[in-house]
Amino acid sequence: MRSIWTGSISFGLINIPIKIFSAVQESNIDMDMLDENDHSNIKFKRVNETTGKEVAYGDIVKGYKIDDKYVILEDADFQAADAEKTKTIAIQSFALEKEINSIYYEQPYYLEPDKGAMNAYALLRDALEASGKVGVTSFVLRNKESLAILKPYKNVILLNRIRFEQEIRDPNELKLPPASKKATKEMDMAEKLIDQLTEKFDISAYKDEYTAKLLQIIKNKAKGKKQAAPKLKVVHKQSDDLMAMLKASLDKKKSS
Repeated sequence: MRSIWTGSISFGLINIPIKIFSAVQESNIDMDMLDENDHSNIKFKRVNETTGKEVAYGDIVKGYKIDDKYVILEDADFQAADAEKTKTIAIQSFALEKEINSIYYEQPYYLEPDKGAMNAYALLRDALEASGKVGVTSFVLRNKESLAILKPYKNVILLNRIRFEQEIRDPNELKLPPASKKATKEMDMAEKLIDQLTEKFDISAYKDEYTAKLLQIIKNKAKGKKQAAPKLKVVHKQSDDLMAMLKASLDKKKSS
């Protein structure tokens, strides 16, 4: 793994130098875009819209448009906005993880202690584990301020980037049925079905089957084998009789 950010965690008066690594990787198949005629690779170029000429990445600058003119920003300008947050992950407070709704979670990262920081790193990790709480912090990554939590995961401190409240859309614009807490026969049956299908969550039981099947199709095509499109089986037809559907679901689970 290659680090994407270096800085430090600030925990009271303790400073813990760390490196950040992405904790996840995509499971999808990496495909190239090709010309249909001769299967040549399609290349995307950074082109000057005035001259039409390609611009080297090193010659590109960032600008913000004000009154039809661009204000050009340099690295020093980004750091000047908040120099501390560009290099420090300062723990502002601690909270119970269950108080943070899952809609806010965005991206996880692993934190690795830098030279000389092993003891302080272990202290923070183990203290978080013992307290059952997470550290709430904010930092700047790729010129964007992010809210985040710090929590122990296995033997590493995990930094999970979370969204700010203003980034969450208001669901009131959606057409939704009104919430009802009235006890009904359908509700009782639905709760029984939920109980029947409840089991201890095991992430290893779930695999990216679509990608695996698609990869097999690619390998078969490479060998000249054609893949027949599977026929979708209609398991049941949707009915307005919710009670009948729930009973059928419960009976199916019992017989399986």
